[in-house]
Amino acid sequence: MANEERKELERSLKPHWVWAIAFGSAIGWGAFVLPTDWISQAGPVGVIIGILLGAALMMVIGVSYGFLIEKFPVTGGEFAYAYIGFGRLFAFIAGWFLTLGYTCIVALNASALSLLAKFLFPDLVKQGYMYTVAGYDVYFVQILIASLALIIFALLNIRGASFSGRTQFVFSLILILGILLLGIGAIFSDGPSLSNLEPGFTPDKSAIASILTILAIAPFAYVGFDNIPQAAEEFNFESKKAFGLIIWSLLAAGLAYAAMITITASTMPWQQLLAQTQNSVWGTGDAIQSYLGKAGVFIIAIAVMMGIFTGLNGFYISSSRLTFAMGRARILPDAFRKLHSKYNTPYVGILFTMALCLVAPWFGRQALLWVVDMSSTGVAIAYFFCTATAYKFFKWSEGQPSKHASTQTSPGRKLLSLIGMISSIGFLLLLLVPQSPASLGKESYIALGIWILIGAVFYLANRKRYTSYDRKEMNYLILAKEEID
Repeated sequence: MANEERKELERSLKPHWVWAIAFGSAIGWGAFVLPTDWISQAGPVGVIIGILLGAALMMVIGVSYGFLIEKFPVTGGEFAYAYIGFGRLFAFIAGWFLTLGYTCIVALNASALSLLAKFLFPDLVKQGYMYTVAGYDVYFVQILIASLALIIFALLNIRGASFSGRTQFVFSLILILGILLLGIGAIFSDGPSLSNLEPGFTPDKSAIASILTILAIAPFAYVGFDNIPQAAEEFNFESKKAFGLIIWSLLAAGLAYAAMITITASTMPWQQLLAQTQNSVWGTGDAIQSYLGKAGVFIIAIAVMMGIFTGLNGFYISSSRLTFAMGRARILPDAFRKLHSKYNTPYVGILFTMALCLVAPWFGRQALLWVVDMSSTGVAIAYFFCTATAYKFFKWSEGQPSKHASTQTSPGRKLLSLIGMISSIGFLLLLLVPQSPASLGKESYIALGIWILIGAVFYLANRKRYTSYDRKEMNYLILAKEEID
């Protein structure tokens, strides 16, 4: 029965397209919109150390991803890995939180496009005032801009993975070029100076607390490299190359973040910069304008548009592939496992993500940020399941008993997967412990509780069908093999 019902995606993605999907998704709009917000929390040096340390920890976690992608090159990513290591219930938990995380980031990228338009064309965007949510004024034009972006990129993604991958690579190259031009401009302009990065940390926090504040957001800042396993079933190359693509995408993303933070903070003494941009729509844009004028605004506007486009594109791919894998496993309705008759894409997952995200612009950006902050918790949970599953496949020594026949004796990899597990737990503690410098706000806790409650109801409603397949049938539906060797 499972043999006849399992549908597969086409292998059409080239290596450089997959790298671009990971890099562009990890960078997104954040490198261009959030520097002043992060600097206010930790100081420029604290942000740079925290963001680069986060990239290093993501690379450690990436070891587990690389191994599991090579061994199980199927779509679904952490949903499949949690199933392998911990069974159906935990697979649903990992998939449920990831679905939220990916969907929120699609919505947030669309809202970032409205933010960019508000900075560039304030009089146009502030048309059709509707209401205020959590201090944020909602305008009809902003809703229209975000909605059009969501609809256009949904339609583009339905056209096929190869089309999405090719455009993602072009967007990523333009984004990198934009950062290089901003950096060159800062070097040869009179105003910017590295001395403006002093003091390196915020006066009201210790250096360690400042770094930890930024480190806690690493799962959110770099979420996107894990788009690689979501696309594994569509690789038109050997799956063993995935690990290298993960490392190179994380390295490029970490350097891009660090470059934009340095450029922004160097424009003037950073505490003066924060004071001047306190009520600004876009602090980073103001910083660039201070030394490059309108030309600088044009460059960063193009770069942030590319970041938004890569985020929309990449997370539409991931969210639709994740829901396709969950539909194929029968924990989501059958519609999610349908493929488009012409383009062979999981179009229902794309349209589902679009429908959810079209609601978001009506609630205002501040309310959306509460949900996104909470979704970092789900991403960290997914990282834990991946590293914990990989940990089970490695042995410390030859004589150690193992559950799987193909378990490898690799103390180095086992240690790295253990460090990845500890890092994932650390991220969760930083987000969930109230005394933590990076603890979630009250609104984010409420959103997290609501999402858990909805997930529990959803699981109970679908549990009977999800558990009706025996172990071999479910293995085949999720992993395309009857036995987990």
